[in-house]
Amino acid sequence: MSGDHYLRDVITLFRKLKQQGERALAQVSDEQFFAQIDAESNSLALIVKHLAGNARSRWRDFLTSDGEEPDRHRDSEFEIERGDTRAALMERWERGWQYLFDALEPLGADDLMRKVRIRNEEHTVVQAINRQLAHYASHVGQIVLLAKHYAGPRWQTLSIPRGKSEQFTAAMKKNPDTEAQLRRFRSKK
Repeated sequence: MSGDHYLRDVITLFRKLKQQGERALAQVSDEQFFAQIDAESNSLALIVKHLAGNARSRWRDFLTSDGEEPDRHRDSEFEIERGDTRAALMERWERGWQYLFDALEPLGADDLMRKVRIRNEEHTVVQAINRQLAHYASHVGQIVLLAKHYAGPRWQTLSIPRGKSEQFTAAMKKNPDTEAQLRRFRSKK
């Protein structure tokens, strides 16, 4: 795999994670967005706030400063503060993802072995990207789980609907456009 191929692929994966999180979040009410299933759990709002804060810190000056920027206050990402409305948090989410894409899109294969720091620990660009991909995937998974829990029977699947795997596979053999096939199968729920 070439470095340029890796970068295109990882950007696509990040875009899919962002989209998956947003499609899940769109299925919950404002009350559910801020609800906690227990005192030790994070609400959807807090997960969104944390991802936005992490993305801002890691990607804003990706190649030139430590990824744990001094103006980040991570602990506050797990507290709802005055002004933390759903709209405000989703705006932060959007800005955080934009920092990520703005940092990754100009990179080329020659950048992949450059060194960056996160909390003063040295990483190659590849290691830093993979670290964040794994981190964001785990949190988007939490978002999907919580949103599906709250949406209950109203849940609109984000992937292949239950009981449709064989039909989906057969359709993919005829037309391997995954996104088009998924849209078609989701609409048949």
